[in-house]
Amino acid sequence: MKNKLWQILQYLLYLPRCIHLHGIHSPFVFELHHELFKEKAAYYAFDEIESIRAKLLLTQKKLVVKDLGAGSNVHTSNKRSIQAIAKASLKPAKTAQLLFRIVRYFKPSKLVELGTCFGITSAYLAKANPKGQLTTLEGASELIQVAKLNFSKLDLKNITQAHGNFDDILEQELSKLKKVDFIFFDGNHQKEPTLRYFEQALKFADEKSVFVFDDIYWSKEMTAAWKIIKAHPKVTVSIDCFAMGVVFFKKDQAKEHFTVYH
Repeated sequence: MKNKLWQILQYLLYLPRCIHLHGIHSPFVFELHHELFKEKAAYYAFDEIESIRAKLLLTQKKLVVKDLGAGSNVHTSNKRSIQAIAKASLKPAKTAQLLFRIVRYFKPSKLVELGTCFGITSAYLAKANPKGQLTTLEGASELIQVAKLNFSKLDLKNITQAHGNFDDILEQELSKLKKVDFIFFDGNHQKEPTLRYFEQALKFADEKSVFVFDDIYWSKEMTAAWKIIKAHPKVTVSIDCFAMGVVFFKKDQAKEHFTVYH
C-alpha cells in the first residue's frame, strides 16, 4: 500500500513536468520524442506477442516462485498461478511496445535484460531487432521454463537465457559480451542493487549505449536510485516517461534531463 500511494503521488507530480514537442530544444531528443514516445503505429510483432500474453492471463497452473529482488507488491505467497504472476508482473503492452520502438530505432547488436519473467518483454526486444542478440537473466527457474516455451512458440532464435541471482551472474554475462549496446534493468526494484548493476554495466558501455530503467517510481528507493543515475557524470541525456527512465551517454550532447508524456 505504501508503494502504491507513493506511485500515485509521483504521477501527480510527473504530469505538470511533461514537455511537448515545442518545448524540446535538443534535436536528438526532439527526434526521439516524435519517433518513439509519440508514435502509435502497430508493428508486425505486436499481435503475436499479445496473443501469448492473453493465454498466460488465462492459465491457472500454479508455480512456486522464489523472489530474489524486492518481491511483489501484490503477492505474499511463493505459490502463485501463472495468471496471477502475469497480471502482477508483466509489463503493460504500452510499455513493452515503447521498448520495441527504442530497439527498432537504435538497432543495438548486444542486448541484456535483467528479469525475464514469462518472456513477453524479452520477445518485444528480440523481435525489434532480429539481427541483435538478447541475453535475458532470470533467477526463478520456473519462470525460465515458461519463457522458453513462449520463445519457441514465437520462433525466436536470438535469445540466450541465463539463470541465477543477478548479483552472481550479471558481470559474468556482460564479460561474455565484452560490450553492451542496450540494457533493460528490471527484476530487482531496490536502490542499492539497481545502482550496483548500473555501475557494473557502465564498464561495458560506450557513448552509443542505451540504458533503460523500469519502474523508476515503484518506491522511494527506486526514485532515489533514478535521481543518482541521471546525475551520474557519464550520463548526458536522461528521459523520464514515468513508467521508465532512459539514459544516454552521447559525448556531443550537453547534460540535460527531459520529462515526456507517454
